[in-house]
Amino acid sequence: MAKIKYYYDTETCKYERVKTSTGDIILNFLGIIFLTVAMAAGLLLLYVNYFESPKELMLKNEVKELEYYYDNLQIEVDRLNQILADMEFRDDNIYRAVLGAEPIEKSVRDAGIGGRDRYEEIREKNILHEEIIIELTESVDRLKRKMYIETKSQDEVVELAAKKEMLLAAIPAIQPVSNKELIRLASGFGVRIHPIYRVRKMHTGIDFSANIGTPIYATADGVVEEVQINFSGYGKLVEIDHGFGYRTRYAHMHGFSVRKGQKVRRGDLIGYVGNTGLSTAPHLHYEVLINGKQVDPIHYFFNDLSPAEYEKIIELASIDNMSLGGH
Repeated sequence: MAKIKYYYDTETCKYERVKTSTGDIILNFLGIIFLTVAMAAGLLLLYVNYFESPKELMLKNEVKELEYYYDNLQIEVDRLNQILADMEFRDDNIYRAVLGAEPIEKSVRDAGIGGRDRYEEIREKNILHEEIIIELTESVDRLKRKMYIETKSQDEVVELAAKKEMLLAAIPAIQPVSNKELIRLASGFGVRIHPIYRVRKMHTGIDFSANIGTPIYATADGVVEEVQINFSGYGKLVEIDHGFGYRTRYAHMHGFSVRKGQKVRRGDLIGYVGNTGLSTAPHLHYEVLINGKQVDPIHYFFNDLSPAEYEKIIELASIDNMSLGGH
């Protein structure tokens, strides 16, 4: 039962009953509702700030789990990169060096994997931590690209290894004439005085002085590419293609013992020393070419010389004298 309230009326000097209007009732009711809502909001705010909901706890645990797996994956990618770097080092500095192949250029190994648009699909999804995901994806893509290049290099190394015996046989590794006493080398590779013009010109091979008819030998396995007779320049000439970019040239010969297209092995007789073409004395002009470029043949006499003999012949070849023929 509602409690009845009275007030003292000074005019009538009597206690009068308090009459509550409908408006007062509504205002009191609204005040109670507002106070209740305010208290509820305060409690909710307090709960949100200091307590986590089950869903938030679940999401936070998921993020921690993802970060854990991301860190582990990044560690694994770094480990694989280190293993690959070791493989690349051995490939370039051991395997390819032993097999006579050029190392793969760093710019090729570090080739890009595409521009920013490559990961546009991930960005369009607005994934949480998308930059971390993109960074990891890019690392994996780069690793896959480098692994692909290394596998192709390994295939090439395997192929080179299979051809190693053929490669060694193709390298011009002996002197083209018998020269045990090391007295036949008359003029080395480099700028020399031309015997006809008396000016300094590039001498693209080395000259071995020898009597006419002295045997000339193939310095490596190969196929006779040219057998020519010229009345100037190189004179009578034999050129052998050894493969792998190696060619040798034998000039100013007296006669031939091979024909064009014939296969020869290192040490086979191919002809005889002469004095043909633009020559001032009986000698053999001998050239080594790699991929069409003349190189110093003196660096290839390692099969039939001891270290002391090789040092001596290097010294003889370095003497700045006159060549015995012109081309």
